[in-house]
Amino acid sequence: MSSNQLIYKEESFKIIGAAMAVHRWLGCGFSEKVYQDALEQEFIAQNIPYSRETSIHAKYKGVTLKTEFVPDFICYDKIIVELKAQKELEDQHRSQTINYVKIADFQLGLLINFGAPSLEHERMLNVQYHNSFNS
Repeated sequence: MSSNQLIYKEESFKIIGAAMAVHRWLGCGFSEKVYQDALEQEFIAQNIPYSRETSIHAKYKGVTLKTEFVPDFICYDKIIVELKAQKELEDQHRSQTINYVKIADFQLGLLINFGAPSLEHERMLNVQYHNSFNS
């Protein structure tokens, strides 16, 4: 795969499109849970396969740890979708999404912020995963 190709391009565009539909309808100012509920309805309407708040566990030296991590959605069984309702995204939000992607051993995470006047979204790649393919 060349470096300028987007991973899961079609799937991520559909997810972001669903989020845009929610943001157009609700605007900003609601809690994250309201956007999560609305986005779930939009996923259903657009036939986007998802699971909501599915627990994933980290591993340390091959041992599964007790602590559970719960991303907002896993779409298409391969994309972490983490939602925020903040004035602006911060590095801690990016780190959280990247860590979820690493723990799940996925290639891609989408960080979506409904809290700004315009929907914000960022693609988070599992750099460790991609470096193993570029070696």
